[in-house]
Amino acid sequence: MSQILNLKSNYTMKLLIIYADKFGFKTSNKGLENAETIDEESVYNNTLVGFIHFEEKDEENIATVETKMIKQLKWAARKNETEKIILHSFAHLSESKGSPELTKQLFNSAEERLKGAGYQVSQTPFGYFLDLDVQAPGNSFARLFKEI
Repeated sequence: MSQILNLKSNYTMKLLIIYADKFGFKTSNKGLENAETIDEESVYNNTLVGFIHFEEKDEENIATVETKMIKQLKWAARKNETEKIILHSFAHLSESKGSPELTKQLFNSAEERLKGAGYQVSQTPFGYFLDLDVQAPGNSFARLFKEI
């Protein structure tokens, strides 16, 4: 059992998963100076939103972290009977942060893999603070938290 705990502590990605009857966002302020200028507003229904916090320590083995994250998102999507997944960078779950470049690489790779598995996948604008509208039902699988 201690080996499992040691393996788990090697990576620290935080993943807050919310199933939403409705999830909407509008770009507000840039969080990264070099982010492309975007003015976007979108609304999704019956979707799973992954609030993903990629940490500096996760950079040591990005492929393993990505695979575990994808498995968690697919599991939660099945439990909530949806094939729609939104990847949202949410660097507010820990003080440690991975580099923006590797975080964006992770998101792009995960999006392609999830699409390859038959999911409809979107990303929120990277490097932005967003105005959010989340309407989530009160069931047991609508809100999940995992450390990967």
